Amino acid sequence: MPASASTCRYPGGDGQGIIVMNTPFGNSITTAEHAITLMLGAGAAIPEADRSTQAGKWEKNKFMGVEITGKTLGIIGCGNIGSIVADSRARPAHEVIAYDPFLSPERAVDIGVEKVELDDLFKRSDFVTLHTPLTEKTKNIIDAKALAKMKPSVRIINWRARWAGR
Repeated sequence: MPASASTCRYPGGDGQGIIVMNTPFGNSITTAEHAITLMLGAGAAIPEADRSTQAGKWEKNKFMGVEITGKTLGIIGCGNIGSIVADSRARPAHEVIAYDPFLSPERAVDIGVEKVELDDLFKRSDFVTLHTPLTEKTKNIIDAKALAKMKPSVRIINWRARWAGR
């Protein structure tokens, strides 16, 4: 699990020489690039193929993956990191839709996304990537009901401090 201010539970840590701080812009580009890399890996079925190969199998025809081009990317949370993921220079060509209650229509145009409601994002996306803090409103944002609305082939990239279903 990535370390972040939201995952550190060490009260008084700095009294022992441990500094815990929130640095929201400190590694945004790296984090966004990692999310894009995870999306590409999921599309190419790299995790499944790696597990198979590590188990001593060679099932190259079983893990064909999908092309990312022409697919719909749904971004939940278009703040700092989500907007970098949306940037067309950093990702393969495809449609990008986003759900973020704080995203203005003007900002959506600026970053090249179509702002949609959450249910629409669930229904249309081939890939869903999460870039929200864990709050009471975002906790369980992807639950059984949400999964039932998604395409059977959807790939979910959870790149936030904690899993959405906790």
